[in-house]
Amino acid sequence: METNPLRANCLSFSELLGQAIALISPTMTAALIVPVMFSNTGDLSWLAYALGTVMLLFVALNLNQFARRSAGVGSMYAYTSRGLGLTAGGIAGWSLIWAYLGIAMAGMTGFAVFAGKLGEMAGLSLPPVVSFVTCAALAWYCAWKNVQLSAVLMLILEGVSMLLIVALCSIVLTQHHFAIETRQLNLSDTPLSSMGLGVVVAIFSLVGFECATAFGTEAKNPLKSIPRAVIWSLIVSGAFFVFVTYAMVDGFNGYTTTLDKVDAPLNVLAELAHVKFLQVPLSLGAMFTFFSLALSCINAGARVIFAMGRHGLFHAATAGSHSTNATPHVAVTVMAAIAFAVPTILALAHNAPLEIFNWVGTLAAFGFLVPYFLITIAAPVYLSRIGQLRNRDIGYCAAALILLLIPAVGSVYPLPPAPVAYFPYLFLAYLAVGTVWIVSFHRRVPAARARIREELASTHESYSLSATQAINEI
Repeated sequence: METNPLRANCLSFSELLGQAIALISPTMTAALIVPVMFSNTGDLSWLAYALGTVMLLFVALNLNQFARRSAGVGSMYAYTSRGLGLTAGGIAGWSLIWAYLGIAMAGMTGFAVFAGKLGEMAGLSLPPVVSFVTCAALAWYCAWKNVQLSAVLMLILEGVSMLLIVALCSIVLTQHHFAIETRQLNLSDTPLSSMGLGVVVAIFSLVGFECATAFGTEAKNPLKSIPRAVIWSLIVSGAFFVFVTYAMVDGFNGYTTTLDKVDAPLNVLAELAHVKFLQVPLSLGAMFTFFSLALSCINAGARVIFAMGRHGLFHAATAGSHSTNATPHVAVTVMAAIAFAVPTILALAHNAPLEIFNWVGTLAAFGFLVPYFLITIAAPVYLSRIGQLRNRDIGYCAAALILLLIPAVGSVYPLPPAPVAYFPYLFLAYLAVGTVWIVSFHRRVPAARARIREELASTHESYSLSATQAINEI
C-alpha cells in the first residue's frame, strides 16, 4: 500500500549504534541484573558475560548476511521473509513486537524504580504511576517527533551513564591497586550447570543488538552502517559487562551483604568506595538510561508494526507516517500506549515496580529467541538461493543454533516458581494467535503475497542474482 515515506538517509553509524546500545541497556544490567548473575555464577560472573557475548556474535553473523545485502524497514521480519517465506517472517515480526513491548515496559518500570530511589534521597514518596506517565509521555513525544532526535538523545544519555559506571568501577579497582582477583579466575568453584544458568542471564542481558536493522530506510549507507552497528553494539556492551561485573564482584568482596542480596548495587558500591557523592548522579543516570531503553524499544517496535501494516497484517493506519515528522506516528502511539498500560495496571494491583520489571523482562526474552532461531536458519537458505552459500556460513548457522539452545532450555528448566512458571505458556498462546492470524491472512488475501514479494524485491540488492528472482522462490 502507498504511504508517506519515513525520513531517509538521516541516521549515522553512531546514531544507529546508540539505538542498539540503548536497547541492550548496559546500565540496566549494571544497576539491576548483575546481582541475579552473581546468584548463579558467583565469582565467575564476568566469564558468563564473555561467553554470552561470543554466543550472540554467531547470531549476529547470520543476521548480517541479510544486513550487508539489503536494507529496508522492519528488521528481522523482512529478513526472515526473504529466507524462509512470508509466514515465517510474519511470525518473527509478531514475536519481535512482543519482545520490544516487554523491554519497553521494563524501561518504564526501571525508570520508576530509580525515580523512587531519588525521591527517597530527597525525602519524597513518588507513586510509580507518575513515573510511568512521565516516561511514556516523553518517550512517545521523542519517537513521534524525530527519529534522529531520539537517537542522539539515547546516545548521550546511555553514554554518560556508562561513563559514570566505568568511572566508579575504575575507582574501585584503583583502591584495590589493580590486584588480580584470583577467586574470579578459579574455574573449579563454579559447577557447569550454574555457568549454564549464568550464560542464560548474559544472553538475555544482551538481546536487542539487532534493533539497528529496523532502521534500514532511515540509515545513511545502510549496507555498511547497520552491520557495523549490530556487531559493535554487542562488542561494546559485552566488554562493558565483563569489566563492570569483575569490578563489582571485587568491590563487594568482604562486604557483610553479598552482591546477590543487594537491590541497588551501584549505590552500595559507591558507598564502599567512599564516593557516596556519586549515588545521586548514578541513580539519575540509571533513570535516564531506562527512559532511553523505553524510547529505543518504542522506535524499533513501531517500525516492525509499520512494515507489517504496509503488508496488510495490521490495520492500514499503522502503515502511515507523519506528514511533517516522517515517523510512523500511529505505530509509535500503539507501542507507547501498550507499554504504559500494562505496568500501570499491574502497579494499581499493588505490585512493586521491581517485581513488574522482573516479570516483563522475563516475558520479553521469549520474544527474542523465536526470531533469533528463525534468522539463523533463514541465513543459509537465503544465501543458497542467491548462489552465495559457503561452508563457513553453514558453520555459523550450526554454531548459533546449538548455542541458542542454552537460553531456550535454560528459560524453562529447571522450572521456576509461579507466576514465572506460567510465562512460557502465555507467550506460546500469544504466538499461536499470531500464527493463526498470519496464515489466515495469506489464505484470505492471496494477492497480498505477490505485493509483499514485490516490495521485498524492491530493496537494494548488491549481488548479481536479482532480488525479484530470489524472492519469487519463497
